[in-house]
Amino acid sequence: MSISEQHSEPAGGEPRFETATSGAVAPPEALVVPDDPSAGIPPLSPVGRLAATVERLSREVRAAQAEAEGRALIELAKGILVERLGCGPAQAARQLAELAEQAQVTPLELAVDVINQAARDRVSEVTDAFLAATAAADTEGDGEGAGSEETEAESAAVRLRAAESGALAADDTQAVAVSLLEQALRPLGAVAVAIWAAGADGSLTLAGSAGFSPAEAARWRYVPPDVVTVARRGLTERQGQWIASLGRTGLPSVGRHQHPDGGRVAVPAGTGGRIHGVLEIVWAEPLEPQPPQIVRQIEALAELCAHTLETYSPPLGAPQEPRVLPDAAELMDLADGLHDPALVLVPHLDGSGNLADFRIQHVNDRFLDPAGRPRAVVSGALLLEAYPMAAGESELFQRVERVYATGEPFRAHRMNLTALVDQVPLSAVADISISRHGNAVLLIWRIEDETARLASLLQHAQRLGRIGGFEENLLTGEITWNGQLFDLYGRPESSMPVPLEELPSYAHPDDAVTIGRFLRTLMHHRRPASAAFRLQRPDGVTRHIRVVAEPVLDTDGRLLLVRGAYQDISAQHWTEVALAATRDQLAHTEQQASERNRLALQLQQAIMPPTQAPLRLPELQVAVRYRPAETEQLVGGDWYDAVVLPSGLVLLSVGDVAGHGIEAATSMVVLRNALRGLAVTGAGPGQLLSWLNIVAHHLTGAVTATAVCGLYDPDTRALRWARAGHLPPVLVREAEAAPLPLVKGMLLGAVPETSYEEAEVQLAPEDTLLMYTDGLIERRDRSVEETLSHLVSTARAAPSTLDQQLDRLLTYSRSDTDDDTCIVGIRVR
Repeated sequence: MSISEQHSEPAGGEPRFETATSGAVAPPEALVVPDDPSAGIPPLSPVGRLAATVERLSREVRAAQAEAEGRALIELAKGILVERLGCGPAQAARQLAELAEQAQVTPLELAVDVINQAARDRVSEVTDAFLAATAAADTEGDGEGAGSEETEAESAAVRLRAAESGALAADDTQAVAVSLLEQALRPLGAVAVAIWAAGADGSLTLAGSAGFSPAEAARWRYVPPDVVTVARRGLTERQGQWIASLGRTGLPSVGRHQHPDGGRVAVPAGTGGRIHGVLEIVWAEPLEPQPPQIVRQIEALAELCAHTLETYSPPLGAPQEPRVLPDAAELMDLADGLHDPALVLVPHLDGSGNLADFRIQHVNDRFLDPAGRPRAVVSGALLLEAYPMAAGESELFQRVERVYATGEPFRAHRMNLTALVDQVPLSAVADISISRHGNAVLLIWRIEDETARLASLLQHAQRLGRIGGFEENLLTGEITWNGQLFDLYGRPESSMPVPLEELPSYAHPDDAVTIGRFLRTLMHHRRPASAAFRLQRPDGVTRHIRVVAEPVLDTDGRLLLVRGAYQDISAQHWTEVALAATRDQLAHTEQQASERNRLALQLQQAIMPPTQAPLRLPELQVAVRYRPAETEQLVGGDWYDAVVLPSGLVLLSVGDVAGHGIEAATSMVVLRNALRGLAVTGAGPGQLLSWLNIVAHHLTGAVTATAVCGLYDPDTRALRWARAGHLPPVLVREAEAAPLPLVKGMLLGAVPETSYEEAEVQLAPEDTLLMYTDGLIERRDRSVEETLSHLVSTARAAPSTLDQQLDRLLTYSRSDTDDDTCIVGIRVR
């Protein structure tokens, strides 16, 4: 029976496999039959007959290859039955045929099932995944289509085993690529495949390909290190690269111009923890998300490629990667020739063939254990046993694992190494170098020398602090300077150092007394001394220097040598000079500001005294309160006014000029007096505010302010009022209190001309009306509605007298802005 497989795409975009079987048993043939090149050519044409002959021979060759692959699988299954059943080859063949007939499958499918049961490898896992998915689909779909899906799973197992057989029988990696594409990948919709071999230097070599033109494959034969391609991404990421459309990523890759918008998959090909290359698969159309069983199938194919790449060598004329050592033997000799501590590591695999650890195969003579252990304790041990902390914060083990997998070397400066000795972590700082050589890894670490580190630290500290050290032997005359001191003096390092006795000739003449006192204390009294002086350099630059020195005496008390240091304090000196000037200027500015605030406060208090005798009329009581800001810097522009006009009406007003300081205070004076003068015209409150707006806009430097203006008629007890962006008055009647309904009115000074709406309220005996500025209620963390509601609730509890009521409002005010506050209260008798 011959088996042919055709690929179709269902509506959902996932691959679906269809298998047709006949009565005879034969291996699988080619999955996709190309179009007949003789189509459209007359049958009797010589060209047509030649094309038909070529096509027939090609089909026979492919059929022969498929038959050979099928026979290999059947013979392998026979061998397994011979071993399991203890029978001969002929009996095993009969047993295989009988079992296939009972199971109603082909002998080839049964042979693959026997191989899967015996191998339990990645191909078996893929088959199990397909069967599990088939069972789940059967359960969800009530058994509909179960037979076709089961056939699909069995077909996938046959294809994978056939691809494996073809790859193992192939002469080179190119033949492996062709076998993978034809046997296993075309049913998934793939149109091309590339097998990349990873070099030790990070380069990629196209070891085999199928589905690409010869010119395209030749153009991508070698990819240098650090060139980002799809295969490079697949090499560096453990899960590989699953790209829906290559055109969206902009990554270069082989066959990009043939299939610009097709999907790509690049999966690392590795075994035993080592990555040997990448398997890259090409789709002509965008790739949909694949189910887990398809992912496992591709990973199994990548592992198959890894076994092939283990023995791959580039062809003649191809770029050669750096020579690698075949095993750890030569690497040990190399490690012994190094001057730094080195370890030779070889992979340690678990029972399943996966990388579990690295064994320390060799330690060189210069090896220094961070915990101080001898070489014999470390040599031969597993890396994680000797250094269990390597998998912790430093991630040393992960670094070694990645270098072994990819071949890319790793280097790090000042990495923390921690060893656990008797449950005590001991740490050291080292420079790390990790590289792979053949099947071994060379780990080099250089423990940081504390003396050299401190010397480097001291050198940097002297450079940053502009400090130069010296030592002068008074017996031999030998003088030692460091490089920083030559820089301070402005002299080349090849010149002779300056003795301390000649220091006055290099200093400013005005500092001669200071230098002389310093030398007498140091040389004659033999005590440590310091001095600050001006150093005159040969380039004409004067630097401010502080010198500190101490004498060194012998056992008899004689002066042997003097050691000390110079420090350039020029920046500090000029900073102190600038700071002193700034302090003087700041004191002068503070004095001026204090004077301005004092004048503004005096002006404000002269016009708006904090307390004022109440205005008393036969049928009206008027009281005012003014509370200035708590700080002098916040002297503001709040004002109030309560005066009887010549017409007998009473003018009541409060206002608030924006801003603080003397400008706000002088603007307040202008507006308050202007309102008084305008009120004698007999105009209503709306007209008064319109005129006052003109004054604010044109005559006071375009200040802005808010105000409430009211005219009270004692004869009718009627109050006409208007507002310019100010809070409304509050009316207290018996036990109730509420703000008056708002009337329209823009704040003063905002526009050249505007009109203001008026309202009239009829007051009754014992009514109280309150006008106030926002300093009474304003809070930073509350809205105006909330604070106004609190004022109304406080005003309801009215004491017996008007003065007590205003004092109560000031006492229980919740304002937190430290602003001025004005209150005008009237009570009808």
